[in-house]
Amino acid sequence: MTKTAKNPHARPLLLIDVDGPLNPYAAKAQRRPAGYATHRMRPTGWREAESAKPLRVWLNPDHGAELLALADAYELVWATTWKDEANDWIGPHLGLPRLPYIDWPQMHGRAPRGTFWKTQYILEYAGNRPFAWIDDDITDLDREYVEQHHPAHALLLRIDEQIGLVRADFDALAGWAGGSEG
Repeated sequence: MTKTAKNPHARPLLLIDVDGPLNPYAAKAQRRPAGYATHRMRPTGWREAESAKPLRVWLNPDHGAELLALADAYELVWATTWKDEANDWIGPHLGLPRLPYIDWPQMHGRAPRGTFWKTQYILEYAGNRPFAWIDDDITDLDREYVEQHHPAHALLLRIDEQIGLVRADFDALAGWAGGSEG
């Protein structure tokens, strides 16, 4: 499939997952990762959960500044099951403004050809725009599917859910945005 050049008037999208990239939830529970602060939260889905304990979320405040630095090159968008609640629970701890979000038509549903359930909706949301997507559930099947079905450039960056975003990830995002027109 031929990839179209970036529209000079529209920045590529940076689609941001919370759990994994920003909240390394799979790190050892007794060892908060360096640079992260512990926050206790009760987003809607958690309040409805059986657990009386608030959800533990680890966030690194430096990630907010890193994401804001990328906002010159990207339009930042939440691509998380937190949906709009990321603006209430996550963004303020990172110093982020309210961001648009993907309102998933169906969460955790069926997906084409073994892809992650978000992938089909990511493509619908992106339309013809180039995008970078950071998530801990991206696989080679997702990359292949996007390559075959998306008309513009895309970067799918799998983030280790035990570590979260690291310097190399931000560098890759900055480098890709600078060269995504080709």
